[in-house]
Amino acid sequence: MDSLKFYIDGRWVDPASPHAIAVVNPATEEPFAQISLGSAQDVDKAARAAWRAFAGYAQTSVAARLSWLEKIVAGFRARLPELARAMTLEMGAPITFATERQATVALFHFEEAARVLAGFAFEERMGAGIVRHEPIGVCGLITPWNWPLNQVASKVAPALATGCTVVLKPSEIAPLSVMLLAEIIHEAGLPAGVFNLVNGDGPTVGEAIAAHPEIDMVSFTGSTGAGIRVAQLAAQTVKRVAQELGGKSANIILDDADLRTAVMTGVHACNTNGGQNCQSPTRMLVHRSRKDEAFDAARAAIASIRLGDPLDPATTMGPLVNQRQFDRVQSLIQSGLDEGATLVAGGPGRPADLNRGYYVRPTVFGDVTPAMRIAREEIFGPVLSILSYDTEDEAIAIANDTPFGLAGFVQSSDAARARKVANRIRAGRVYLNNAGFDRSLPFGGYKQSGNGREFGIFGFREYLEVKALVGYLS
Repeated sequence: MDSLKFYIDGRWVDPASPHAIAVVNPATEEPFAQISLGSAQDVDKAARAAWRAFAGYAQTSVAARLSWLEKIVAGFRARLPELARAMTLEMGAPITFATERQATVALFHFEEAARVLAGFAFEERMGAGIVRHEPIGVCGLITPWNWPLNQVASKVAPALATGCTVVLKPSEIAPLSVMLLAEIIHEAGLPAGVFNLVNGDGPTVGEAIAAHPEIDMVSFTGSTGAGIRVAQLAAQTVKRVAQELGGKSANIILDDADLRTAVMTGVHACNTNGGQNCQSPTRMLVHRSRKDEAFDAARAAIASIRLGDPLDPATTMGPLVNQRQFDRVQSLIQSGLDEGATLVAGGPGRPADLNRGYYVRPTVFGDVTPAMRIAREEIFGPVLSILSYDTEDEAIAIANDTPFGLAGFVQSSDAARARKVANRIRAGRVYLNNAGFDRSLPFGGYKQSGNGREFGIFGFREYLEVKALVGYLS
């Protein structure tokens, strides 16, 4: 599965300065493939190709862009099992989850971009003129490892749909599924230079993209610290910056909710993808009078999780992505113990029956206070903190007591009450009563969780400039 070339100007090319690194299977801790790390020179080559291609691609018709998107969708569907398996090998997502969620949700973004494009009004009359929506230009896209294809598709699809050209840097930790997607995009027949891919690390390739003078916009998903660095570099050339950063989402279970169902559903949501999700509901807020019931329900939910070989269809949780992530999660689990939280389930160390792979025991802490590290820091692993509240106002205050604001969750038997609470949560997306994924609704954060929005028409608009034609009355 070695993939040592980059995709630039419609061709697979060698890097300017060859430097290969291993891609490690987190279930076995063994290398199974190699990729090349790029340089600023590779980014420059890709950016110049994208800049040359932009003038022509920006003028293509909606029908032409729809045709290319439809070909990408068809190619994606045909290779979906291959894409899912690549993600299982590179970042440990169980094969069933990788197929039904990781790959399928990524496909949704291309379908959604086509739907929005088909009905979008690029020109509209307003006052004494016309407002035009035009592609912003060359877009630098920097994506993470936890949802490798989903995060790429949520950026690439609207960029291509709006008439922009792209320089993409996927995560060097989980790059192989994206290399397969590049093959699909190539086979769709886009003009040379419209889509370009350079592998590499953040400090080298990511920073070169953020600073490049011929890149007009940068869209970044990752940690808040890295997002700040991207914004600083992009400011030097006054780029538009769209960022989806960290999260520490609260799940408020109101006192009228079906507690057992709400807790068990919340536990499973926190452990989805091994807890490696920016919007995971990692802070569960329950009424103090019912915390013991909540602890019992959480233990039952944890007991139903099956860890094991991610290629086994029966496995529901695989390993974390690498040693660094494993060590960080272990450190935070230990901090929960050291700071006096009650260990409800799980705990430090690997599961007893798994002696290799970056597996973590799904862990629940109770009696957590808002000042504890596990209540404040984004853990990015299968660790849930249960906090207690006495009043609805206190629950909302605890939910908002965070520098993050990506998502929130509210559970209540009274939909109107849940809505009122949701309105007071300072977050970009709030799920009521375990509502499912909706690809048409905007996704993005308040505060240090970022700026800009992805998905649907809101994500589409991120890649457009607005031009006023004043005085055109014909």
